[in-house]
Order: sequence, then structure tokens, then C-alpha cells
Amino acid sequence: MNNNNGNTELEVIEPTPVSVIYEQDRAQIDVQISTAKAYPRNVKRATENAIAIVSIDEETAHTCTYSVPRAGKAITGPSVHLARILAQTWGNLRIESKVVAEDAKHVTSEAICFDLETNIAMKAQVKRPITGKGGRKFSDDMVTVTGNAANAIALRNAIFNVIPKGVVNAVYKAAQQKITGDVSNENKLKAKRKQVIDGLKGAYDVTESEILSAIGKASVDHVTADDIVVLIGIGTAIRDGDTTIDQAFRGKNTNEKPDPDEVSDAKQIERLKKHIAKATSINFLEQVKDHCSEGELKELYDAKYEELQS
Repeated sequence: MNNNNGNTELEVIEPTPVSVIYEQDRAQIDVQISTAKAYPRNVKRATENAIAIVSIDEETAHTCTYSVPRAGKAITGPSVHLARILAQTWGNLRIESKVVAEDAKHVTSEAICFDLETNIAMKAQVKRPITGKGGRKFSDDMVTVTGNAANAIALRNAIFNVIPKGVVNAVYKAAQQKITGDVSNENKLKAKRKQVIDGLKGAYDVTESEILSAIGKASVDHVTADDIVVLIGIGTAIRDGDTTIDQAFRGKNTNEKPDPDEVSDAKQIERLKKHIAKATSINFLEQVKDHCSEGELKELYDAKYEELQS
């Protein structure tokens, strides 16, 4: 500010003491715990609500599973999107995730899921590499994308460590059933195979043989309903940054994270832009939410979100 003599004076703002922040946070948690005790969850209703949400349409169900290649096999399971749906319907949870460390080679994310009703809290940490061949560090944008992906995985792990496995499995099974749909006869199974395989070929520019190789099948006729779930999970994992097209379909660097020499920053950002542009629903758009937290991607995401809400 300027005084009457025309000189500039500095205004010193005292930082809030850590003890004050702690007391404020503690008071907030105490209120949340009291509310949770006053309005306990109904487990049956919470589970049924989650099943209803994951089964609302195929697009939502597709986001609820992921598959990543590990040691020549596809590791499949419930995704972070399913974890968020469960957290919303389970209720009385306090959840958060953030990057807690970054060094020359890795980012470390930490998530906490606190069940305010049962007084159980679980913490999960995920470390992701941010260097490629020759030790070259990712660009700032890619470090941010990697950190967001690590946050999502840590959050998923923390939530699934708190919500009972039986509930998770029941909701995940409902999502799988919605994914496969009615494949009660050979003609319906053939149609579903074609839909999924054609979708992957168009989205990721891969061949039919590469798709079949990812699930260890020699022929399209050998693809089962379970394989269809795995293939859809691979698509989700690629979109979420858990794996790459080369890792999933071409067997490259299956135990490493994306290398900038293979998946450039520009390609990654362009892929996210294309996903935002073709989004026709908020559910589809939110599949890339964790990767669009700043800069141009955030502006594009926010604009598309407003468009879909109107």
C-alpha cells in the first residue's frame, strides 16, 4: 500500500499457526463423526444404491473395471470409478488423496479413507515413476498427469480397504453383468464380441490379432464373456493412465510405466483432448477428470462439463 508520502509500505500477514489449523480440522471431524453416529448407514440400501448406479447404463458399467498386463497375464479388478461410486453410496466417509512427495525419479501419492461411523481409517500410498529411457524426466504436464493417476489409484486402494470386500464384490459383479449384457446364445455373444473388438480397434488403432494376444486367444471365436470384461477393463486402464496401448496390446515394457519416447507428452495430451471433445455424457467425460486438473486441459474439461449440463 502507499502512504501519504508516496512511499510503498509492506503489509505483513501473519501465517496461521499449525495448532489453529489442527484444532479447526479436529472440530470439523468431530462434527462429522457426530453426524455419522446420528445417521448411521443402511448397509443393504447402500449396496443396492451402488448396484443401481453401476447398472444404470453400459457406459457407466464400463468404467467400473480395469485390466493391466503383468507378467504375461491380465490383472483385472474394480476401478477407481467404482470406488468413488461406492464411497458416495456407503456414506459417512471422509476421503482425500494428494501427492506427498516428488523426487527426481518418482511421485508419491497418499490417500486416506476414514469411516466416521466405525472410527476406522486406512491409508494407502502409491509411487509412480516420472522418468523414461536414459533417466530423462517427464515434462511438468506429464508429471502432473502421473501424479493425478497415482492419486486416483491410492484413493481406490484406501476406499477398498475400508468398505467390506463382500459389498465391493457384489457391486463389481453387477457391473460385470451389465458390461456383458445378454450373451445367452452364440449370436448374442458374437455381436458383443464384434462391438467390443471394433471399439478397441477404432479407439486405439490396434489390430484384431493384437487384441486377441492381450487376452491369450488364438481366434475371435474363443473370446468368452469374461474376456469381454477384460478387454473393456483394458480400455479403462488406458484412459486412466494405468497402462499404455503398447503395454496392453503389444507386450512392450509390461512392468514399467509409460516412456516418453514411446508415448510422448503431446500424444497423451492430444488423447485427452479427443476424449473430452467426443464426450456425450458427464459419466464419459469424468473418466479423464483426474488428468485434467490444470492448464488448457482443465479449461477444455470445464467448458465441456458446462455444455453437457445445459
